[in-house]
Amino acid sequence: MISLTTGRLLLRSPNEDDIDPLATMNADPEVMRYIGDGSVLPLDRDRTAAGIARVQREWEERGFGMLSVIVQETGQFAGWVALTVPTFLPEILPAVEIGWRLSRQHWGAGYATEAAGALLRFGLIDCSLDRVVSIRHVDNVRSKRVMDKIGMRFGFETVVPAHGQPVVVHEITRAEFDAFEMTTTAP
Repeated sequence: MISLTTGRLLLRSPNEDDIDPLATMNADPEVMRYIGDGSVLPLDRDRTAAGIARVQREWEERGFGMLSVIVQETGQFAGWVALTVPTFLPEILPAVEIGWRLSRQHWGAGYATEAAGALLRFGLIDCSLDRVVSIRHVDNVRSKRVMDKIGMRFGFETVVPAHGQPVVVHEITRAEFDAFEMTTTAP
């Protein structure tokens, strides 16, 4: 597993200290509003702990996965960012998806953009991925803003086969990321 740092954040391997704040975040109906078909049951502490164990296995198997987002100034758990295979949407496979989830108290601070940008760079550059997608519910405008800010472009609209929810697929290729990064870091 890896750890990444940004100007304000530490992105690190999830550990036992993250279980309670992660379970609290996953129990917030507003945070979970656009997950699945919107009726996802909150993830309790046991399911959250099992998810962390699964994430650690994914890192070992794939060389990418979920990282906890920690605010450096306070040491507070803010949420997570992840690279994963979106098996719930078979029509786009093979693909790697970037996603994020932050606790409501950390919304609006730019942390999602900062964390997602760092992990996107890791995926495309360090993992040599050719393309990364991000999938959002059609009404999730906050996630759309993050996708725009990290250089992703609209791909297409579709529905998730398991529950029929409408989603939008955004994507970015390695070449598009290189060009985007050049324009955002140019003096």
